[in-house]
Amino acid sequence: MAKQTNIRLDDAVKAAAEDRAKRRGLTLQGYVADLIEADVNQARASFMAGAATFLAQYSDEFEAEVGEDHYPDLPEGPAESAPRDAA
Repeated sequence: MAKQTNIRLDDAVKAAAEDRAKRRGLTLQGYVADLIEADVNQARASFMAGAATFLAQYSDEFEAEVGEDHYPDLPEGPAESAPRDAA
């Protein structure tokens, strides 16, 4: 659901933004919304790439610190399947 937001712009900035919006075939509202969305998506993508790199670099350390077996009494491998007529 879209929400309305009000912003204040200097007259010169507003005129320049309206000109750029017009050249792109957008309203001022559409132009500003596109700019904000692109910025948010770029920041999210940069964060996720950084997080993935960090995890890849320190995966051995994480495994050594928190990789213990939380269920030591469970048997290795897949569980045996129960007979079809089991209740």
